[in-house]
Amino acid sequence: MVNRLFTSFDNTKVLVIGDVMLDAYVWGSVDRISPEAPVPIVAVEKNENRLGGAANVALNLASLGANPVLCSVVGNDTRGNDFIGLLKAGNMSTAGIVQSNGRKTTTKFRIIGNNTQLLRVDDETTDDLTSDDQTALKSRINKILDNEPVRIIIFQDYDKGIISADLINYTVELAKTKNIPVAVDPKKRNFLSYKNVTLFKPNLKEIQDGLNITASGKNLDSVNKAVSQLQELLQANIVMNTLSEYGVYTRWRENDNFESSHHVAHIRNIADVSGAGDTVISVASLCLAEGLEPGDMTAIANLAGGLVCEKVGVVPIDKNKLQEEVIKMLTF
Repeated sequence: MVNRLFTSFDNTKVLVIGDVMLDAYVWGSVDRISPEAPVPIVAVEKNENRLGGAANVALNLASLGANPVLCSVVGNDTRGNDFIGLLKAGNMSTAGIVQSNGRKTTTKFRIIGNNTQLLRVDDETTDDLTSDDQTALKSRINKILDNEPVRIIIFQDYDKGIISADLINYTVELAKTKNIPVAVDPKKRNFLSYKNVTLFKPNLKEIQDGLNITASGKNLDSVNKAVSQLQELLQANIVMNTLSEYGVYTRWRENDNFESSHHVAHIRNIADVSGAGDTVISVASLCLAEGLEPGDMTAIANLAGGLVCEKVGVVPIDKNKLQEEVIKMLTF
């Protein structure tokens, strides 16, 4: 079954809507402290640009064999051109990317010394899209859904202004007419705007902030209460709540009842948690598109999130390694 599942990911068309960014890395070594301030001096060894934000979801999907199409807005600037160049270099579609004259391309600069992240600098615009840019983005989404065999839609929200309540409602209604499931990795600004989606994947802090409540990953009763309240508000079919070192708790509607599962975190040599959420939503969404049961979907996504934390920096999941781990550690 596992081999068949992973083979089924190949060429699955996925529409990814969200905040994209350029991840700019400065890699180097550190062997002394600056005489000007108590900070390390990084001797630069290489510079690197990577696709980040919602684009990292697309990278994860592509690494799993799927065919992602990104819909977002970047600046009509040098970094926007660099971003589009990286998409093309990765053989990914640029059909959903709008370049705006009134917006800069979100860029995160990470300084890495001795394989440890020392500093991050964000250069970005987080204002809502202008009406013209939102209209252009809606047009791209509509055209792609009309012309491509999209199996699932993912909203990857980083609160950078690309996603709005209006865009969510527009897309969810479109998806409903085409019977396409919708998965969401939310942030605070639009947290309660994602009504009637198929899969909603917040972490515990996002639930606490979104509902203004207190819950602890150590206490599954408090987690279940929070997830139940959220599910009632959003009318989501599945809520997958990532709990960091406490694993993942998932609750889903099954006929007229609700079922739930809790999967503990696997022991890992954690190097960097950056991008783990992108991996989890990517793997979960493909499993959902293939009709996997929510408990099994959660188990695989939980393994995937742990695996990418063993790498420094934001990196996509290794399909072969994940498949090996699923065969070794899970039974279906």
